[in-house]
Amino acid sequence: MTTGFIDLPGIFPLEGGGQLDGVRVAYRTWGEPQTEATLICHALTGSADADDWWEGLFGTGKVFDPSRDYIVAANVLGGCSGTTGPTSLRPGRIAPYGPDFPDISVRDMVRLQALLLDHIGVERLRLVIGGSMGGMQTLEWALMYPERVDAIVPIGIGAAQSPWALGLSEAQRHAIVNDPWFRGGNYRKGRGPDNGLATARMIAMCSYRSPENFASRFGRVEDDNNGFAVQSYLRHQGSKLVDRFDANTYLTLLAAMDSYDLSRGRGPTEAVLRHVATPALVVGISSDVLYPAAEGEALARSLGNAEFALLDEPQGHDAFLIETNRLNDIVVNWLERIETGRVREHTGG
Repeated sequence: MTTGFIDLPGIFPLEGGGQLDGVRVAYRTWGEPQTEATLICHALTGSADADDWWEGLFGTGKVFDPSRDYIVAANVLGGCSGTTGPTSLRPGRIAPYGPDFPDISVRDMVRLQALLLDHIGVERLRLVIGGSMGGMQTLEWALMYPERVDAIVPIGIGAAQSPWALGLSEAQRHAIVNDPWFRGGNYRKGRGPDNGLATARMIAMCSYRSPENFASRFGRVEDDNNGFAVQSYLRHQGSKLVDRFDANTYLTLLAAMDSYDLSRGRGPTEAVLRHVATPALVVGISSDVLYPAAEGEALARSLGNAEFALLDEPQGHDAFLIETNRLNDIVVNWLERIETGRVREHTGG
């Protein structure tokens, strides 16, 4: 299935008070169209191409089974993979928004996804699932549209962006905005691994993996350039991101993640979470240094109808993208249990 595009006319108001005049949504689907679907929410530098980055969860009998389910993934608002964002042309202009793109929130992303689903005829969601920034969207779905969602699986996330995560975001932001190539917010691409976006990615990669992962993978091995292997790895990751991503987009999405707080404008966190009745499986990662598993455990305890599962793997935060077979088993087993419970409930068993 190729990427589809839907243009939504009119004003799209934003939570922060700004607005967009017309929004384009890029999305992908798998399976036969139905009024019920599974929604996949992607992370910071991800895309709607979930069968690429979450391939291990696709297939017969897996979490995403196109022979059984209708599956939808959309590129997020503010991104650079087809949905309106800083790289999009302003209406009536020949230049992109760039640094003038308005502030958005995770709730804005979810509201746009809901409009997309309305447009393609999806009335209910059997499951909403995502990790990291995708987990933020997943949780907001349960709060914003509880009547449309049967179950959620947020992965590698807590109830709000922690001070630790805020600090890491700020270090990445500082790297970008203080890059001499970042002139007036108009980033010059193609500067190789020495620019601010590359540095931001290098900082992020240190939080996406774990000390154990770096030790076992790289140790103190030196590469052919008289540096350490881990240094070459980080430079390579930074250079790769520069080739495929946009700096203003990165800043926009970082700010949206930093504003993430399920209780914002809703009341005390404990009361807000307690009233979430949607069945939830919160998945934490044992080696996650960005969103430690303890945050996920606390979230699961606070939600009104949730379980906690631990993905006990050494890769760090990115384990949800690496250990897909194990993650698939955890989610499938939980979905089977809650579906069995629903059948018993409906039959009086």
